Amino acid sequence: MGENDLDAGQKVTAWHYQTSEKVMVFLQSTPQGLTQQEVEIRQRRYGTNRLRSPKTHSAWMRFLLQFHNVLIYVLFAAALVTAFLQQWIDTAVIIGVVVINALTGFVQEGKAEQALDAIRKMLSLEATVLREGRRRQIAAEELVPGDVVMLQSGDKVPADLRLVSVKNLRIEEAVLTGESEAVEKNVMPVEKNAELGDRFCMAYSSTLVAYGQGMGVVVATGDTTEIGHVNAMLRRVDVLETPLLRQMAVFGRWLAVVIIVLAVSLLLYGLLLHDYTSGEIFTAAVSIAVAAIPEGLPAIMTITLALGVRSMAKRHAIIRRLPAVETLGSVTIICSDKTGTLTRNEMTVQRIVSAEHQLAVSGVGYALHGGFTLQDKEFFVTDHPEFADIFRVALLCNDARLKEEHNNWSLEGDPTDGALLVLAMKAGLDPIFEQKAYPRIDTILFESEHRFMATLHHDHAGHGFIYLKGALEAVLTRCGSQRTAAGEQPLDEDFWQVTMDETAAQGQRVLALAVKQVEVAQTALVFENANDGFVLLGLVGIIDPPREESIAAVTACRSAGIRVKMITGDHVATAKAIGLQLGIGDGQTALTGGELDTLDDQQLTEAVKTVDVFARASPAHKLRLVEAMQVNGEIVAMTGDGVNDAPALRRADIGVAMGREGTEVAKEAAEMVITDDNFASITYAVEEGRRVYDNIRKTIVYTLAVSGGQAAILGIAILLGMVLPITPVQILWINMVTAVTLSMALAFEQAEPAIMQRPPRDPKGFILDTFMLWQIGCASILLTVGALGLYYWQQAAGASLEVCRTTAVNALVVGEMFYLFNCRYMLAPVLKWRDFTGNPYVLLTIVLLLVLQLLLTYNGYMQQLFATASIDLAAWSRILLFGLILFLIVETEKYLLRHFRAAKC
Repeated sequence: MGENDLDAGQKVTAWHYQTSEKVMVFLQSTPQGLTQQEVEIRQRRYGTNRLRSPKTHSAWMRFLLQFHNVLIYVLFAAALVTAFLQQWIDTAVIIGVVVINALTGFVQEGKAEQALDAIRKMLSLEATVLREGRRRQIAAEELVPGDVVMLQSGDKVPADLRLVSVKNLRIEEAVLTGESEAVEKNVMPVEKNAELGDRFCMAYSSTLVAYGQGMGVVVATGDTTEIGHVNAMLRRVDVLETPLLRQMAVFGRWLAVVIIVLAVSLLLYGLLLHDYTSGEIFTAAVSIAVAAIPEGLPAIMTITLALGVRSMAKRHAIIRRLPAVETLGSVTIICSDKTGTLTRNEMTVQRIVSAEHQLAVSGVGYALHGGFTLQDKEFFVTDHPEFADIFRVALLCNDARLKEEHNNWSLEGDPTDGALLVLAMKAGLDPIFEQKAYPRIDTILFESEHRFMATLHHDHAGHGFIYLKGALEAVLTRCGSQRTAAGEQPLDEDFWQVTMDETAAQGQRVLALAVKQVEVAQTALVFENANDGFVLLGLVGIIDPPREESIAAVTACRSAGIRVKMITGDHVATAKAIGLQLGIGDGQTALTGGELDTLDDQQLTEAVKTVDVFARASPAHKLRLVEAMQVNGEIVAMTGDGVNDAPALRRADIGVAMGREGTEVAKEAAEMVITDDNFASITYAVEEGRRVYDNIRKTIVYTLAVSGGQAAILGIAILLGMVLPITPVQILWINMVTAVTLSMALAFEQAEPAIMQRPPRDPKGFILDTFMLWQIGCASILLTVGALGLYYWQQAAGASLEVCRTTAVNALVVGEMFYLFNCRYMLAPVLKWRDFTGNPYVLLTIVLLLVLQLLLTYNGYMQQLFATASIDLAAWSRILLFGLILFLIVETEKYLLRHFRAAKC
């Protein structure tokens, strides 16, 4: 077989369906390993066992790309206009906002490139190999296809291996498959189309050896490993633009077109139909643009998002990309991994079945809280001696240990053993006392070939016992009777088989427990001792249970119109059972990875509309599922904690990684990290995202109404050929002071009532709906009428031009103050005392703005700078009356609209 054949072999992914002997022949290897000469040849051909580094932007380019944003373009336009008018302070402030925004994005978003680095660091640092028949410790990156690698408990698998021998080998593969339990390995080939988690004869790079020993031949290194495929997918996945940025891009383009058309039209109108000089009309046209451009809007949006980030951080949600705050508020589907995200990642016994009783076990995880119930009534196991040996076998035929630190329990050993240990302790057994009362003499360790574990014990009364636990099929063949309260009875195999099927259908792993009495003289345990003569005590059902808070969170998401879908690498029965407990799916319908492979893209797009549970899913499946949902127009959040989740996390509209148990790969690929690994925190994050989006919409309505009113005043003046009622510098003053005061106050608004009882917004919809456009138009007209009306009032009374203009400026600002209260709620009424005082920042900014307006009106330096003049109390009373009338008209409009919508419903 030539080197070209060996190259082809590196690309083969179905090593699992070939015998180990054929694989060794194909790779031109032997049980003694490769020769040093062959290793050198293959190292030159295949390179190092290292994942390829991606092409990345330089730091400067990443910084410059931060300016490639429609919000920044609007700020640049505002800066150019203010620079043209030689308002250098305003220009400096706007440019400062742009630079600060870019620096924030550079620091936060630049970390996303570290995802690939995190994957590369997951590879094992060292490996034990056989070369020329000698055991050697080498750097893992020196491995080549054909190398023979030795594995033992605690090792990180250094490359993809086809196992050739195993002894009690169990490997934790959750980082790739999401499966909650360590997988028992063997050397037998499996079906060619077997899912990743069912390839029991394979060991994959970056997974962890939990127990036992093994030997395997390297079949893939570097980028050709399964973890390399994840790395490649992550490189190919594009990060999506958020709904807000997409909507703001459209909004920005339309706004720019409207402003340009308006300014040019008025420029031509003034030149052709009025006696304005070219300088005057040009200044007036620029003033229109200054009035219409909402200079402060992008900065306020950024600040609103930043406040959302701060609020989420207090609730264990760390945002890595600023726009992700808003994206959460538009999510329509949350795709979640199961293990460690929706579940506790702690195996728990939930069911005990004896020959006469079926008990439910309460409590979850490794904490020693819980008890036993029979048909929803408390069951005292101490009153039923036939259960004593069940708990004793669970405790003593066991190699796990529990540790308590600060009221938190952690496990050392196999998770299934840990579940049995906790069960025995819930029943009141003390491990130290029982181990002394029934010391272990000998052991037959669990192996996949015989599927049981047996231990020999003596008590201090001259009795010997063999305790047995294992798969029901393996234990039943060794039992001749079963334990009841009345004593031993003949074994009812049909009963136990039906019970096992019922338990397994609930997604629980079934283990049987048995005991055999032997002579005290027996001091060794061999397989012949464990072949027959046992009494079946009962069986237990074990599962990784859902978090209680996850159940509540799924319910909250459903009430908010958000569908939750589970995508896991675990078995389909387990996935359906856990999904049913969580309220995801119907407990009957699910798709496996193998079934997904049979669907084309169109069929999958239809399937994801109805199916909520996906099992035995590979990283490629997760990515494909997310993409299929996005084709349907969904805004998708993907939660996860493993390497297998990283490509889907990056592709999703928002990736949510778990902070405690999550891998660095998942965290770096995600936009948000939940620091308490609590799915329920996502519910709060969604609510916060909706609040942020609401506040942005309120800010847009408020800002555009104000800008529209200012622009309309100037436009009417030009159309009528009159002197401008407000000068450009006065417009800049209004924009500046209201942007840093009134507009900013809306960023602090709390969530409106029932925000989580309404459906997600249409991600394809325009950021401004018909109602908002109507409200902007009405408010603009009211502000225009009020300011112009008071301007003409003063003019008719013989006031100077400066007094008339000062009155108009103050009328606009006071009208904006009153209108700010209207904008606190988009549609709800503002009538109660708390509606005026509920947001202290509103009152603070109004007081601050009043002080600034008084300085503008009465301070001599400000009068010279902005061409203003003092006005009397009568003028102030008319201004305040105008503000009150504006407030009442808008509230009346909202009242009529509420009743109109109610009538339509």
